[in-house]
Amino acid sequence: MTNLKKDLQAVTKEFKVLTKKTKELSNKFAKTAVAELERAQTAIKLKPPAQLAAAALKSLTKQTDKLIKAVDKFEKEKAAKKKKAKPKAKAKTAKKKPVAKKKVAAKLTATDQVVNIIKRSKKGVDVPTLIKKTGFGERTVRNILFKAGKQGKIKRAGRGVYVGA
Repeated sequence: MTNLKKDLQAVTKEFKVLTKKTKELSNKFAKTAVAELERAQTAIKLKPPAQLAAAALKSLTKQTDKLIKAVDKFEKEKAAKKKKAKPKAKAKTAKKKPVAKKKVAAKLTATDQVVNIIKRSKKGVDVPTLIKKTGFGERTVRNILFKAGKQGKIKRAGRGVYVGA
């Protein structure tokens, strides 16, 4: 048992010595790392023309930020003025009655729209023109033409040309 105590004490002493050596090495390493960092920083230091350019860029950045803030402020003021002006414009447009025309156009079916375009034309209308005027697809327009022709609302004046009945 005494031998065991002696062995443990010897191991403890060795651990203490190793701990001291580890601390010394870590301190050396830290010092060399700091020295290397300082060397790198001095190597990276800008030359006078580059320092002037960097300073100029910083001042330009500040000026740009100021300009952006001024533009934002101007836009907010302009938007506030427009909002104040809108109620007057609404009062003027409220007197007119173009709304009724829009409601009538909205109530027309697709077939009615196509037939009205055809009836307004004296010479007749072809399919590409109907597609442009209505905004419908080619298949939709052709289906409407077929059904309107069966119902007797329109007639074919020639190949691909339709007139009112």
